[in-house]
Parts: sequence; structure tokens; C-alpha cells
Amino acid sequence: MLRLPHRAYAQMIAAAYDGLPDEACGLLGGDPVTGRVEVFYRCRNAAASARVYTVDPRDHLHADRDAEDRGLELIGVMHSHTHTDAYPSPTDVAQAPDPAWHYVIVSLRDEAPVLRSYRIVDGTIAEEPVTIGDR
Repeated sequence: MLRLPHRAYAQMIAAAYDGLPDEACGLLGGDPVTGRVEVFYRCRNAAASARVYTVDPRDHLHADRDAEDRGLELIGVMHSHTHTDAYPSPTDVAQAPDPAWHYVIVSLRDEAPVLRSYRIVDGTIAEEPVTIGDR
């Protein structure tokens, strides 16, 4: 289960809209045991594309160092889909770097944004529950 505070949820939705027309991306800093996100790190999409994303390496390094300074770990990544469902594409699956991570997708296809989270292990996609709240 992924646990998102309201602030992190709002930041992810804002990043998705701000990234248009390209996909947006960011990293999740939190507790790998509880799945609670404490910090959302908005990152540049180095691919500058509406179809794929690449977390900018400098932004990744900054997020990793900041999370470590806070006693947190990077526990996942968020990216947006500008015209498709909030479901991992074959490219998303192929690029999934860590089987322990949460893979959050924000779809902007419909009038209201849709946020879903997945675990991707050896090419197998499993959706996980997401709770939004500050507890």
C-alpha cells in the first residue's frame, strides 16, 4: 500500500499539469517499510517528451541526498500520462529500475486526473491501494 499525505498528492497532480504538453515526473521520499511518502521531489523530464519520461540525473541525485539527510529513502517514482490511462506502458515496465519501488502514474486523459500506483517485479504489474491522508 502507498500512503500519500494530501500535500504530496496535490504536488503530484500540480506537477502533471505543469508538465504539459510533456510527461512530468518526480521521486518519492519516504519509509520503505510503511510505504508512507514524506516528500515529493518534482524532477525535470530529461526526455522532454509527451510519450516517455527520464528523471533528470541531477534532480535524482539531489532527491537522493535530501532524502538521506532527512532519514528517508527514495521509495518510488511518479510520472504522468498525458493522453492514456494511469496504467504502465511497455516502456514503463521495461524501465522499472527497482522491484521494491512504488510506480505512481497520474493520468490526465479524462476531465479529472486519475492517480494509481503499481509494483512492477520482473515485468509483472500489480496495482496497489493508495490512501490519501495526513495520518
